[in-house]
Parts: sequence; C-alpha cells; structure tokens
Amino acid sequence: MTIQRIDVAYTAVATAENGRDGRVSTDDGRLDVVVNPPKEMGGSGAGTNPEQLFAAGYSACFQSALGVVARQEKADISGSTVTASVSIGRTEAGGFGLEVAISASIPNVDTATAQELVEKAHQVCPYSNATRGNIKVELSAG
Repeated sequence: MTIQRIDVAYTAVATAENGRDGRVSTDDGRLDVVVNPPKEMGGSGAGTNPEQLFAAGYSACFQSALGVVARQEKADISGSTVTASVSIGRTEAGGFGLEVAISASIPNVDTATAQELVEKAHQVCPYSNATRGNIKVELSAG
C-alpha cells in the first residue's frame, strides 16, 4: 500500500499518559481530559474514552466535508447534523477493532439527495479517507 503524500496545512499534537486509564492533552493546552475505560469494558467510566474522542473528531470532520460537497452541489444543508457512532470489540485475530456508523440528518433536502450528499462527503472527509479499507463504516442519511 502506498502512503498518500499531502501538502500539510496543520499538525495536531496530543500526548497520552497511562493509556486508556489516564489523561490526554494537546501541546497547546486546548484539550486536557481524563480518559477511563467505559463501564461496558470493565472501567470506571468516570472520564471520556478514545472512542468518544474519535467519534467527536469524525463527526465534526464529516460535517465539514458535507459542507464542502453541499456548496459544490448547491444544496441547502442548514440545520443538518452528523452523528458518528464508534464501536470497539474483539477481532477474529484476537486483537481489538473499530466500526463506525455515520448518520446525517439533512432536513432541507429529500432522502435520496441527502444520501447522495453523504456518499460524496465520505469521499472528501479526511477521516473517511484514513479509515477506508481498514474498518467498517456504514453511512445513512435522512
């Protein structure tokens, strides 16, 4: 597999201490959170977890990609929302893997147009491009 080269516009830097049961912070101090495994995985659930952080990043990025596509298609996506559900579980190989479900609510277009916009946004979104072929990503729109 060839690594795609990009013209880097920005680099985010985050550091974790004690993995899933510790703290994550960015070099600029804008993000500094306690992370704990969720209760469903035997943890305290007291803090956030990597899957929630991934879901937050993916949904925000996908919403922006949807905006890019909507401008190109001259579609009204005002009032739209994007929800990313990130699941973690054991793989057949014995490790852990992720699955993502992206759901977009786009009230000002019909269902077929909404689905088309979401499919196109999936081709534009950097998170989608990073995960394509690596994890299962389901898309839905309405």
